[in-house]
Amino acid sequence: MTTTTSAGRRPGLFVSLAVHFVAEAVAIWIATLLISGIHVYGGALTYLWIAILFGVANAVLGSILRLFTLPLVVLTLGLFSLIISTAILGLTAALSSKLDIDSFGAAFLAAAIVAVVSAVIEWITRRALTA
Repeated sequence: MTTTTSAGRRPGLFVSLAVHFVAEAVAIWIATLLISGIHVYGGALTYLWIAILFGVANAVLGSILRLFTLPLVVLTLGLFSLIISTAILGLTAALSSKLDIDSFGAAFLAAAIVAVVSAVIEWITRRALTA
């Protein structure tokens, strides 16, 4: 019989989602600091709302788009996924009056920054939660 210690347990779904959305909010905030073409009107709750909207749109529509464009994603070694994330970020801006994106280039750079920063934050927090 094997036993699992509390140190080896993975966080629950709610904690994982909360960490993901907070990481996305921080990543979007960093993108607005680094890119002059991205504007968020509001405070921390606005960033969290945009992160939730972006995450849900990316989970639903982004998954479908990645499935339909799978050969192109494979052919470009995954870089086309960044184009899909750019489109989802543009859709998020269209759905929210609190996010404005000036150009495709700004959205592309923001999508890249959000992907990298949120991945790093989630990696750090996942290590901290399971340690």
